[in-house]
This record gives sequence, C-alpha cells and structure tokens, in this order.
Amino acid sequence: MRTLSKAVAIGAVFAAVAGLSACGGASGTTKPVSGSWSDVVTAAEHEGKVVLYSSQKPANLDALKRAFEAKYPQIHMEYVRGTDADINPRVETENKTGKGIADVHMLTDAAWVQTAAQSGTYSSDLVGPDLHAPEYQPQTSVLHNRFALTSAAVFALGWNTAAVPGGLKDPRDILDPKYRGKIGITNPTGIAAYVDMYQYYEKTYGADYWKRLAALAPRVYPSALGIAQALTSGEISVTPSVQPLTTEVAAGAPVNWVLPQSPFGTPWYSHVTKVAPHPNAAQVLADFMVTRDGQVALNSGYAAVLPDIPGAVARAQDLPTPNTANLTPDKVSQYSQAWSKRFQG
Repeated sequence: MRTLSKAVAIGAVFAAVAGLSACGGASGTTKPVSGSWSDVVTAAEHEGKVVLYSSQKPANLDALKRAFEAKYPQIHMEYVRGTDADINPRVETENKTGKGIADVHMLTDAAWVQTAAQSGTYSSDLVGPDLHAPEYQPQTSVLHNRFALTSAAVFALGWNTAAVPGGLKDPRDILDPKYRGKIGITNPTGIAAYVDMYQYYEKTYGADYWKRLAALAPRVYPSALGIAQALTSGEISVTPSVQPLTTEVAAGAPVNWVLPQSPFGTPWYSHVTKVAPHPNAAQVLADFMVTRDGQVALNSGYAAVLPDIPGAVARAQDLPTPNTANLTPDKVSQYSQAWSKRFQG
C-alpha cells in the first residue's frame, strides 16, 4: 500500500506541475540568451518561473525556494520531489518528446550522471559565474560543463530516543535481536545511490551484514525520508542508514543520529535540461544553488560544496567517488532482484 500511494502521489504532483507549465507556456517559447550574465538574469526575470526536479527532502527544497525567491523575487520557483527512479525516466521522456517541464534536474544516480554528462543528450552547457569560483573547486565539481556538484547525502545511524536512550555508535550495533521488527531500511530497487550504499555497507561492515539484518525482519521504506518519519513516530526504533536528522532534532522530535566512523555519502549533481521551458531561469537557479546562500538553504544535514556552511555535516568533495562500474542499469537491476529475494521473498 505504501508503494502504491507514493506512486499515485508523485503522479499527481507531476500532473499538477505539467498543468501549471502549460499555463505558463510550452517548451521552446523562450530561448537561451547570449551575452553577459546580466542579460541572462534579465531574460530569466522575464520568464518569471523555474521548475526543479529533485530527490532532496522537502524541508531543504522549501528553504531553497525561499532563498532563491528572496534573491530573485521576479522568478517563481517550483519543485517536484521524487526518487531518481521516479524522476530520471520523466526527464528522459520529456527530452524525447521535446515537451519539457523540468528546467533543472538534481539527482544522485552516478551512472546516469556520468553517461549523460559525457553525451550531452539531456543537458545544456552551464553559464553561471559562481560555477567558476575557486572555493567551489570547479575543476572537480563540474562534469563536462554540464553537471554541477550541488550537495551530497551522508548516511547516519538513527534512533528513537525513547526506545534507545543510550544511542548507537556503529551500524553493527543494530544487529541485536532486541531490535527485531523495529529496524527501518530503505528499498534500493532501481535506485543506484541506495544500491551503492548497500554495497558499501557489505564492504565496510561485513559481507554478511545485510543477511544478518534481514534475519531481524526489518521494515522497508521507499526512502530515507520515510525512515525519518517512522523513527519520529516510534514505528521503528533504529536504522543503519538515514540522512542526518538535523531538522527533526531541531523541531524537538524524539530522535537522534550520529555519523559512523566511516560514513557513506552519495553526491547530488544538477544540470539544466536541454528542453527546459525556462532556459535562462534554469541557468540562474543552477548558479544560485552553488552560491553561499544557496548552499546554506540546501544543506542542513547534508554535505555542502562550499566550506564553512552552517548546518552542513561534511564537505561534498571530500566524500568517496561512487564506483559507477557497479552501478550500471543492469547491475542495479541484478542487485535489486537479489535484495528483493532476501528482504521480501
């Protein structure tokens, strides 16, 4: 039921954004301008709107929307949130049909990013000046002038403080029979970043880590956001992998978190889509996301791409680079099938 409801909800959101985009003009009604960055910003303000597809949590996307609209009050920002498995096919379809809805696409699927950055099939070249700032480290943070490192998810241990007052220190602490039926894990099916995380845990905490955890009948959630909500409600007591619960702790929720000694992280890259209906506003948003104001908004509980960002838990450029050879569509599918057999069979 949870999976069906999620699919319907995301479909409804995409339909709503599609309707709004239709009211504002179809793809191709505006064109990228050449000239100075000031010319791009003026054209973006004339377009008056920009749409972001992203898998980040809503609290951070709301913060980005507020910060962006404060900087550019003449440009209204909308976002659609879903997993990469939801959003990437939408971007591919929009590109194929030439009917764009997304202006900027933010994702963690490392293999998709690498292939798309090399081919240029889905992306326009980036033109924003902040993408060349030395502190952003553009030589390693921008791929083929199409994909910009924007953030990174870092996975932490999480627990409900009423159920586990002493907290956790290591993912192996969760392999305790007392947590049977009260462990939350993410479903990695079709999501390269989660498959990468599962493989990292096997390499770091033991090849039998997930086999031992599966024996404790964990509850499965579609994303780390669902796990955070379940920890807060007390539906589960512990999880080996959740994004740092900074928002929840600040709100007074009965949860806490800690990064293990060797944390896993997965980078978010953003690109301006080739069929963006608001191509100049897309460039302005992509550039804003790597400014200090954009990074402060985006990265509470995440790894930032600039130094000394309040609320960030790490520097994105310092995290290990995903091994895309193990994250091809075929290998993600194979791992997903094996995972399903172990946890849902």
